[in-house]
Amino acid sequence: MIIKTPTEVKNIIKLLTDAGYEAYAVGGCVRDSIMGMTPHDWDICTSAEPKEVLFVLGKKNIVKNGEKHGTVTVLFNRIPYEITTFRSDGEYRDHRRPENVCFVRSLREDLARRDFTVNAIAYNDSTGICDYYDGAGDIEKKIIRCVGDPDKRFNEDALRILRALRFSSRLGFTIEKKTSESIHKNAPLLKSISSERIMSEFTQILMGKNTERVLLDYSDVIAVFIPEIKPMIGMQQHNPHHIYDVWTHTVKAVAAVKNERILRLCAFFHDIGKPRCATIDDRGIGHFKGHPSLGADMTRTILRRLKTDNKTIDSVIPLIEMHDDRALPEPKYIRRSIAKLGEPLYPQLLELKKADAMAQNPETIAEKLEYIEKLREIYENEIQIGTAFSVRELRINGNDIMTLGITDGKTIGKILTQLQAMVIDGQLKNNREELLGAVKNMEI
Repeated sequence: MIIKTPTEVKNIIKLLTDAGYEAYAVGGCVRDSIMGMTPHDWDICTSAEPKEVLFVLGKKNIVKNGEKHGTVTVLFNRIPYEITTFRSDGEYRDHRRPENVCFVRSLREDLARRDFTVNAIAYNDSTGICDYYDGAGDIEKKIIRCVGDPDKRFNEDALRILRALRFSSRLGFTIEKKTSESIHKNAPLLKSISSERIMSEFTQILMGKNTERVLLDYSDVIAVFIPEIKPMIGMQQHNPHHIYDVWTHTVKAVAAVKNERILRLCAFFHDIGKPRCATIDDRGIGHFKGHPSLGADMTRTILRRLKTDNKTIDSVIPLIEMHDDRALPEPKYIRRSIAKLGEPLYPQLLELKKADAMAQNPETIAEKLEYIEKLREIYENEIQIGTAFSVRELRINGNDIMTLGITDGKTIGKILTQLQAMVIDGQLKNNREELLGAVKNMEI
């Protein structure tokens, strides 16, 4: 099989091989190429040690950021390419990185230390594919399998546990039996991994096409770093609108929502407050009053614990708070909802509501989807007519009010706030003349 490699990669490999060293494209770029996918980046492995790489390629455009572990980065046309020396790893004491590495001259030995067979494949145009652990066969069978002993691989680097789930979710592959058993067994090792790395992998798991299967099969793994989901698993809702337990409903909502990072996170956390709010009435019907607000508070705590950026938190929390909002499908009430949430987030709220409905009882879905579409129609109409959902969207500003002889800053602020509230309630249109006329008639 011939893999189409970028010219820069070919050039790097040629320079190293012409100097008497072995060099190959390796890892995910080879895997993706075999699958007919376009690689996001290209990594190169070589028998040349870092100082030899520097000598062959010259020090210009070289970043010596990982030289200790055998990696240098070369910039070609401003694109970085990592070049790593064949190596074997020393002892892992922190379940993350080896204490030291030993440079070797054997490609087979280098590939033996890698995580999964699908990532332990090397290629260059002269030799073709080098695949000592049947990674190509596993790609064909669509399975994720550790290179060698799974327990050893996961004890070396516990982050590989989430990487396995991420590859399964992203590629739609099944995790091989022994590898899967080892993941469940060694999941507690994730406690040794930094929150930032966990959040990065977790988000990518949510974004995969196979996320539903992965979340259902590996809920115990997710619960290691988000223990708040444990009460959701198997918790029946005793409600005619639901046919799934809280966890299964949540997972199906994640799979149903658009594949956007914020929406996937919202769907995952939207019902996390339900177990703490659950009550059953005298008819045996389950209720979860207050779960959006509590869920938002819990989610904020979890996301901060996982070192999530503030921009993400500021988007996710209000969407969870309002995901169960049941405003009447009339313009006045929808304008209030939009103003409360913030206009940029409202389309995402509709997508979250839709996914939530799709993960409920099929017999009640049609009516809910009809309601959501009505909300969408009203929203789009309000956008078209230019409704001001915030003060800054008003067609007049403080300078316009000052031309009417009003100069006190606090008074101007109050006037603008009042005008915006009147627009939301339908008393005024967001029209310059009408707004200025309203100011003139105000008792100030």
